[in-house]
Amino acid sequence: MILYLDASAAVKRYVTEPGTAEVRQVIEASSMVGTGLISRAEIAAALAKAARMDVLLPDEAEAALEAFRVEWPDFIRIQITEALVARADSLAWQHGLRGYDAVHLAAALAWQEGMGEPVTLATFDRRLWESARQSGLFVFPDDLPAMLAAWSSVR
Repeated sequence: MILYLDASAAVKRYVTEPGTAEVRQVIEASSMVGTGLISRAEIAAALAKAARMDVLLPDEAEAALEAFRVEWPDFIRIQITEALVARADSLAWQHGLRGYDAVHLAAALAWQEGMGEPVTLATFDRRLWESARQSGLFVFPDDLPAMLAAWSSVR
């Protein structure tokens, strides 16, 4: 499997939360794992926010960020070009996506086209997940709406 991680999926590799075990398993099962360059800033921002909001202790957030930075060179990093952002512009409008979500979708689609092989986009954002399915990508998790519903019933 060729796996593209958006930031919502990638951060689960470094922080223990619902979905962490599943993300770690799908990463291990993948022959290639990539993400857009913007994930670097998104993951750092998410970890900093988690520390500010007391979701993570500052030491936990720093350790997660350090682990991510150590592994960053192992990811295939999809370049964010003018052409890719122009495509994201269209995808944002077509699917009602937030800006970075549209960039992730455009990057995963470009990677799939460049590879000539199916790419699975891993995300925990419902709108991006559905947009990826509609755009011809495989998605992970297989049934995100059911997974999110199960998590919300546990809370």
